[in-house]
Amino acid sequence: MTESKGNGELAELAAEIDEVGQQASRTVELGRRGFTIAVCTFVLLICLILPWVGDHAGWRVLAGEGGGIPQLFAATSTAIGILASAVALVTRRWWLAWVCAAGGWFASVDGLLAIWSQQSSHASGAAGGGPGIGLIIAWIATICLAVQWMRTAFSRT
Repeated sequence: MTESKGNGELAELAAEIDEVGQQASRTVELGRRGFTIAVCTFVLLICLILPWVGDHAGWRVLAGEGGGIPQLFAATSTAIGILASAVALVTRRWWLAWVCAAGGWFASVDGLLAIWSQQSSHASGAAGGGPGIGLIIAWIATICLAVQWMRTAFSRT
């Protein structure tokens, strides 16, 4: 009777160890990167109140003012850089780290195009007004986030 009880406890312990191992294989350890990611996410939040296009703040660009390309960057940087990063920081899911890494690089390219669109000539021949400080800082923060998420996604062995 004692031997079967011992085997039952051993099987229960083995199942618990397997469950912990499976959960660990689905998560990432953020360490110091987690703090860096949180700071970059906060910087993106602050950038939404700074000027992006002319006198339009980032949140107004996100709402549709200021042109299509800056609006695309506002949407991708907010969706990936703020929302997805927050969810990934809380859940520490490995697949979300990959979503943030790939989405961050996509948003970084959008940011480059948004800055370029503000510096290049418009159809009327007038030069662009130039990117606002919020747009530039948001682009840099998005690149930093993409790098940190890429390092985090590749850190899992």
